[in-house]
Amino acid sequence: MIWEIIKTIILGIVEGVTEWLPISSTGHLILVEEFLNLDKSDEFKEMFDVVIQLGAIMAVVVIFWKKLWPFGRKGNAHPLNKTPFGKMIKTDIFVMWFKVLVACLPAAVIGLLLDDWIDEHLYNPWTVAVALIVFGIAFIIIENWNKGKKPKITTIAELGFNTAFIIGVFQLIAAIFPGTSRSGATIVGALLIGVSRTVAAEFTFYLAIPVMFGASLLKLVKFGFDFTGSELAVLITGMVVAFLVSVVVIKFLMDYIKKHDFKVFGWYRIVLGILVLIYFGAKAIIK
Repeated sequence: MIWEIIKTIILGIVEGVTEWLPISSTGHLILVEEFLNLDKSDEFKEMFDVVIQLGAIMAVVVIFWKKLWPFGRKGNAHPLNKTPFGKMIKTDIFVMWFKVLVACLPAAVIGLLLDDWIDEHLYNPWTVAVALIVFGIAFIIIENWNKGKKPKITTIAELGFNTAFIIGVFQLIAAIFPGTSRSGATIVGALLIGVSRTVAAEFTFYLAIPVMFGASLLKLVKFGFDFTGSELAVLITGMVVAFLVSVVVIKFLMDYIKKHDFKVFGWYRIVLGILVLIYFGAKAIIK
C-alpha cells in the first residue's frame, strides 16, 4: 500500500504540473503509468486519470476566488441594482460565467455523446504523440505570427460571446484528441484570434472548472462510487497532491507569460511527442 501511495504522489505531481502548462496531462500520465502503473483495476485507473484533475481544479477556485464568486458587496463595481439584494450581485462576474458556459457547450455536447468511443478508439499513445507534435508546431507558428502584434483583447471583460464560443471550439479539439492538451488547445485558439497571453491563460483556467467537474462526475457515475478503502486513499491522495502542485504551477505560469511567449512549450511538446512515438514504436517491434 505504501508503494501505491508513492506512485499516486508522483502521478499527482505530474497532473498538477501538466494540467496547467500547455503540454498535455494525458500524454504525460500515459508515459508515467508505463513505469508506475497503479495496481488497480482498469476501470479504476480510467476514472482516476480524470477525477484526479478535481484537485487541480480546486487550485483555480482558490487562487481566483475573488474573480469567480459572483456575490458580495465588497469591491462590487457592477452591482445589479441599488436594492440590498441587487448590491450583492456582481453582474460582471455573472456575465463572465455565461461566457464560460458558452465556451463549454461544444466540448460538453461531444463529450456526452462520444466519451466511450473516444476512450476506445483515440485514447492511445499514437494519437497522443501526433497531437503533441501538431499542437507543438502550432504554438511556434502562431507565436511567430503574433510577434510584434498588439493583442486585440487584453481583459476578460473584453471577451465577447462569439470569441468565447470560438475558444470553446478549440477546446472541443482537445476533448476529441487526447494529447492535444485542453489548456494548449484553448490558448492556441485564443492567441489565433487576438487574445493576449494572460487573458488566454486565465480564461482557460476558468473553462477548466465546469469542464473538469462535469468530466469527473461522468466518470464517477460510470464507476459507480463503489470504492474500496485502498482505492479511496489513492484517489484522495492524488487529488490533494495535484491541488498543492497546481497552486505553485498556476502562479508560476501567470508570472512567466508576462515576459515570455509559449514557444518553449511548443518545442517541448514536439520532443515529447517524438519520444512517445519512439518508445511505443520500439515496444511494438519488440513484441
